[in-house]
Amino acid sequence: MSSQQKRELISPSYAKLSIVKQCKSLGLQKSSYYCKPKGESTLNQILMKAIDKKYLECPFYGTRRMTTYLNLDLGYRVDRKRIKRLYRLMGITTIYPKKNLSKPNLAEYKYPYLLKDLEIKHSNQVWASDITYIPMFRGFMYMYAIIDVYSRKIVGWDVSNTMSVEWCKSVTNEAIEKHGKPGIFNTDQGSQFTSPIFINMLKKHDIKISMDGKGRALDNIYIERFWRTIKYEHIYLNPANGGIELLRGIRKYIDFYNKERRHDSLNQIAPNNFYYSNVSMS
Repeated sequence: MSSQQKRELISPSYAKLSIVKQCKSLGLQKSSYYCKPKGESTLNQILMKAIDKKYLECPFYGTRRMTTYLNLDLGYRVDRKRIKRLYRLMGITTIYPKKNLSKPNLAEYKYPYLLKDLEIKHSNQVWASDITYIPMFRGFMYMYAIIDVYSRKIVGWDVSNTMSVEWCKSVTNEAIEKHGKPGIFNTDQGSQFTSPIFINMLKKHDIKISMDGKGRALDNIYIERFWRTIKYEHIYLNPANGGIELLRGIRKYIDFYNKERRHDSLNQIAPNNFYYSNVSMS
């Protein structure tokens, strides 16, 4: 059952069970049910949208460079402290050209990158996932998506106003139930993906775990390309006025992306057709 179907089963007027308990019984994150965007001041929302667009082009821009760009190129008057806070809020991690510039949390799990020189020959061989900031007409939310690297098909996604590990786990389990498990699951080293909760879920399904090298821009390039595609082809052109409108718009776009949008790298074939032409169902 999809997240949307679970949302539709919840009844606020049902007196015997609270919304929280209904969400829990259905395995649905309460934040996903409410779909209430997070808010910031008008200036911060404008800055976040500008940061998001520039970051897609220049993921190596740290807060210093971004502050300079916003002030000198776009004419704002903001300090680096504000931009640092917005980076944290948006979940942005700068991609640096040097190695080992940040120390990992020893309490979290790290795994090697398994995709280097790997020949990807069929669907469900490798899935990759990530979380991104989604600007709205008022406020913002986060989107989590999983892409099948062979076919570029989006096999799972959802939006929420939090970036919780339970949310990522739930969406990933739904994708596995619907499409079978991948051989390898690749992520960055974000706290959601290095959490024992997420790691143990993948281990339970006997999935090999792969993680981007710290500060490596190309390790998760397929999901990064998808973020650029959906934002420039849909999100920026159609700013949603509320969580439900955002969900409906993204659902419509994903349906188009999977079924109709042809890719140069797939010989002008849409992801769904490419996916089902050579799929391994585990």
